[in-house]
Amino acid sequence: MISAAPLPAAALRIERFADVQALAAADMAAVDTLIRTRLASDVVLINQVAEHIIGGGGKRLRPMLHLIAARAAGYGGRNHLQLAALIEFIHTSTLLHDDVVDESDLRRGRKTANALWGNAASVLVGDFLYSRSFQMMVELDSMRVMRILADTTNRIAEGEVLQLLNIGNPDTAEQAYLDVIERKTAVLFAAATRLGAVLAGLPAEQEDALARYGLDLGYAFQIADDVLDYASDAGTLGKNIGDDLAEGKPTLPLIIAIARSAPAQAAILKQAIQTGGLDALDDVLAAIHATGALDASRERAHRYADSARDALGALPSSDARDALAVLADYAVDRTR
Repeated sequence: MISAAPLPAAALRIERFADVQALAAADMAAVDTLIRTRLASDVVLINQVAEHIIGGGGKRLRPMLHLIAARAAGYGGRNHLQLAALIEFIHTSTLLHDDVVDESDLRRGRKTANALWGNAASVLVGDFLYSRSFQMMVELDSMRVMRILADTTNRIAEGEVLQLLNIGNPDTAEQAYLDVIERKTAVLFAAATRLGAVLAGLPAEQEDALARYGLDLGYAFQIADDVLDYASDAGTLGKNIGDDLAEGKPTLPLIIAIARSAPAQAAILKQAIQTGGLDALDDVLAAIHATGALDASRERAHRYADSARDALGALPSSDARDALAVLADYAVDRTR
């Protein structure tokens, strides 16, 4: 009797963020182990502060993005694990510094490191994580990788300074706001995806396409975050509604609301940015809703997400490419 040929394995269905997490689960477990191994220091305070923020329950989106991009590019080695870990260290160090600059006391629903240990400890442990990431970078012995990440961290630092210049400035233009997003958020997303292509040795056209995907994904993700600041709460986003306003940050919903408001209403919004705090929160929320600024900001985030998804057309079809497409959807809809 001739046996029937086995049926082909069912293709993976990557439709939701949970499916993306499942696809990356094995690699992410290895990265988590590596993160905790390389965090170790004989300075107890470093271990305490670093573990507090690394173990804070985040989704590790940036390292996961790199792992999936490397898989979509066809990479079959192990260096993507080390790169994913050091990308998370770079991101974590920026969080420590951000919370000091912003005087934040809450992140992901938990006390920030600076609220628990003080500003000095947070800044210095952030420096430790930056330097540890560069140690790990050198171990990979790739000048191309080092150049991409060195340029990226320099751009991130520029973004921090640009954001500082915008704080309390009610006349911040939309392009100035986008320049901050590019440097503070999108460049690390782009580095994470470009490095997946670099590891796999993809031709320049595909490498650039993966980098464009990461950059536009970063724009979409941050604009959506800024929308949530006026349409969410600590239980959803890990910070309180109006936190950006309290810090005097002119994000896209406010910029659009000012542009669309009558002079008297625009003056109230500008004054709220200049003074910071939440005394005018109710008036600001009313203006943002009345002008349609939230919907306009959401639409802008969706345009970046669509552009990111389009860039994936340069890559061959795969479950990993499908996962990157789902991440574009997730960037603008965190309920997926």
